[in-house]
Amino acid sequence: MAMKTFKARLYPNRKQQDQIESNFGACRFVWNELLAMQSRRHENGGRYLNEFAMNYLLKPLKQQYPWLKEADATSLLVVSHNLHLAFQRLFKKQGGYPKFKAKRYARQVYHSNVVNGNVRLVDQHRLRLPKLGSVRFRAGRLPSGKFKTATVTRDFVGHYYVLVTAEVTLDPLPKTDRAVGLDVGVTDLVITSDGVKYPTKRFDKLLARKKHYWEKRLARRRLAAEREIAWDKHNKANYVRHLPDFKNYMRAKQMVAKYNARIANQRRDYLQQISVALIREYDVIKLEGLKTKNLLHNHHLSRVIANHSWHALRTMLEYKAEWYGKTVSTVSPFKTSQFCSLCGYDDGKHDLDVRKWTCPQCQTHHDRDINAARNILAA
Repeated sequence: MAMKTFKARLYPNRKQQDQIESNFGACRFVWNELLAMQSRRHENGGRYLNEFAMNYLLKPLKQQYPWLKEADATSLLVVSHNLHLAFQRLFKKQGGYPKFKAKRYARQVYHSNVVNGNVRLVDQHRLRLPKLGSVRFRAGRLPSGKFKTATVTRDFVGHYYVLVTAEVTLDPLPKTDRAVGLDVGVTDLVITSDGVKYPTKRFDKLLARKKHYWEKRLARRRLAAEREIAWDKHNKANYVRHLPDFKNYMRAKQMVAKYNARIANQRRDYLQQISVALIREYDVIKLEGLKTKNLLHNHHLSRVIANHSWHALRTMLEYKAEWYGKTVSTVSPFKTSQFCSLCGYDDGKHDLDVRKWTCPQCQTHHDRDINAARNILAA
């Protein structure tokens, strides 16, 4: 048995959209209220309340704010669970103090636990969700298995999605008894120790002109809107407008978000294709344990590295390997491109423009990336 998440695009009607937005606000409000309560207890010398104690406080909160009863009850329980996990990470020094969520910056999402079949398929085009009823959806693959959780989210473009996590039984892939080392790069995204290269595709450049067209208009319209807001404040108008009140500004903002989402979707699809091909072909996969955060300090390559999503590829390989009984491991990237993969001679550091070199000891002519992938496999 394995846990698998299915993503589907939702098409809610107006009433269902209002319910979804209300649920977003309720979860954000409960998070802020519980966090404020924990902060006040800490300031007064009190002890931290665990998840069960915070769950007990939800009932008086609903009595004080009756509109919270309109939200999915399980989604509010998930809020206290997530806040508990945030404090646990704080106590283990794995993260900072939890922050309050503002409507403007918070990610619009809420999670529902599956209880008594409150999340189920009605037919191939409709999904039943708590408090929403039957919602029309579209998905490349229908959710299957035993449903565990459902996450409803809205992106910056204004599209609604649901991510259904289910317990499914997956058929294992046939064993190939093959191992491979993977080197990631800039010119080629992935290079295998067998000499296969998956080229880099700069999806951000393919849509750069259209995206830049709307980015310029977004900047200009923002400045114009801010001048109007400043004028309202200076003249003490009865109603001071805010940025969402300017339709031209919101239109440009939505178009920029649209192109950003399209670039992200194209990149994710390409990484899915690569990861599936590697998992099907090899039983053991070895990768470099790169620290991308350090590599981003190179301002000449930071934009390219950020668009390559090496960590996302590694994550895809890891969870797919867990599904199908394969092995993915990481090795140290120390001098993988300097050692000769045949005799082990250390030729020293090479500049990035040196893509091929000859070993002075065994006279083997190396492709820099393929040699690094072979060293990763042998590590």
